Amino acid sequence: MKINCLSCGFKVELDDEAYSDYEGLAKCCTCSRLMEIRTSDGKLKSVQLTGGRGTPLGTKTIRRGRAAPN
Repeated sequence: MKINCLSCGFKVELDDEAYSDYEGLAKCCTCSRLMEIRTSDGKLKSVQLTGGRGTPLGTKTIRRGRAAPN
C-alpha cells in the first residue's frame, strides 16, 4: 500500500502486514509531520494531517520506503 505525506509529498510504501487493519498515527521521517491513517483489509481508507509534530507513544515512524514501529 502506498501513500504520499500530505505535508511534504514524500512517497511512502506501507508494510501490508503491519498496516492491514490499522488506525492511528504515522510520522513522516522527512518532514516530521504526523498523519492520522486508517486502513482496513489492507486498503487505505483515510489519511489526515494532525495538528502537530513529534512522536507520541504508539506512533509508527515512516522511514525511507517502509513504515516501521517505533
